[in-house]
Amino acid sequence: MSHPSPLARPSKPCNPRAFFDVDIGGERVGRIVFELFADVVPKTAENFRALCTGEKGTGPTTGKPLHYKGCPFHRIIKQFMVQGGDFSNQNGTGGESIYGEKFEDENFHYKHDKPGLLSMANAGPGTNGSQFFITTVPTSHLDGKHVVFGQVIKGMGVVKILENVEVKGENPVKLCVIAECGELKEGDDWGIVPQDGSGDVHPDFPEDSDIDLKDVDKIVAIAEDIKNIGNTFFKSQNWAMAAKKYSKSLRYVEASEAVAEEANKPKLKTVALTCVLNIGACKLKLSDWQGAIESCSEADLKKAHEIAPEDKAIQTETLRIKQKIKTQKEKEKAAYAKMFA
Repeated sequence: MSHPSPLARPSKPCNPRAFFDVDIGGERVGRIVFELFADVVPKTAENFRALCTGEKGTGPTTGKPLHYKGCPFHRIIKQFMVQGGDFSNQNGTGGESIYGEKFEDENFHYKHDKPGLLSMANAGPGTNGSQFFITTVPTSHLDGKHVVFGQVIKGMGVVKILENVEVKGENPVKLCVIAECGELKEGDDWGIVPQDGSGDVHPDFPEDSDIDLKDVDKIVAIAEDIKNIGNTFFKSQNWAMAAKKYSKSLRYVEASEAVAEEANKPKLKTVALTCVLNIGACKLKLSDWQGAIESCSEADLKKAHEIAPEDKAIQTETLRIKQKIKTQKEKEKAAYAKMFA
């Protein structure tokens, strides 16, 4: 029996939804909402759902609560995946399923053909426990070896932030943790709009919004609104929250810039420049010297390009940086092409 890939079908309302609230370095980054493919892999989906709610009590093998709450993302590989689910040892050597230590591979109907897929980590055939990974790129070499049982339907921006945290080897330098988790029932608020009391009514990531990113005037208005909330935090000397809002404003601008008509881009660049400079100011206040340098360097290039768009030296430097990033991504992708094989 063949099934379409998640890429080719919309999410099904009958399938359960689960969520993670993710903290990095003690700071709330946002929420990831998953659809679990209970229609195709019911046993695997139920394992994950119950581990999100913690309803099964204590695991007989580990002696730990069968619950993802407080569990870290212990392994992160850029251009590949983020992995978590070891609630007992928290390093990739532990965990257990709600059915016992391990359970069998249910089926391999779905392929690892896009970012944002939820799949079981294992140590070989029939060794599924509680550990999972979320793809950040297509990973076809895992097909037939790992069970795909869900997909990210909101919060892919959170996954991308996780993917890009600083790592030592494959381990995040800052603690990346599932601070809260659970199941979302029909009618529940999905929690993608921040509840921080700031008056910010916009999803933290533009891809989770219903806004047309090509509507530059609308995006500028949203970005200005978020930036002004950041200004309020800055005036009250809450540098971390101010930086968070400026970064969010910048995300909306950059998402629109990627699809906007060329004639409308100058409106976006003005907001972007202000946000980058403001982020730099916050980083200075927080004694994050490297972050401040990076923000100012980005602002310098943006401003220089705005002043002299035909300047070949500026264009060359911008292209050099972009090519360096692209080359690094290709190296990482090649290095991890055989991971989990």
